[in-house]
Amino acid sequence: QVQLVESGGGLVQAGGSLRLSCAASGASGRIFRNYHMGWFRQAPGQERALVGYLTRNTDTAYYVDSVKGRFTISRDNAKNIVYLQMNNLQPEDTAVYYCAVTTVAGGEYRRNEQYYHSWGQGTQVTVSS
Repeated sequence: QVQLVESGGGLVQAGGSLRLSCAASGASGRIFRNYHMGWFRQAPGQERALVGYLTRNTDTAYYVDSVKGRFTISRDNAKNIVYLQMNNLQPEDTAVYYCAVTTVAGGEYRRNEQYYHSWGQGTQVTVSS
């Protein structure tokens, strides 16, 4: 079973950038590469929602419309880390950000958090206006 730990959150002004990391332990590099990696966020008073995911093997990325062109997901399989680079942050990006893994096939399933597991504890991102 893989364990995930997010880091890199903080307070940033609107227009600023942050890079979040999601470090995986309990899994060899070979196993880590077998997972699709998802990033989610939960804003105050709202349900947790998908930000985007990165597929295994091809590293194809999917992003929700609200972050397209601003956020980038990447992975370093040698270090078992997935990154979420966030640029031009806006106050509406304020949330707790989580990473999780899935092996489910099909984009419609990978966009659904119920198919993910091994959630990290989350890292807070606060964007001031």
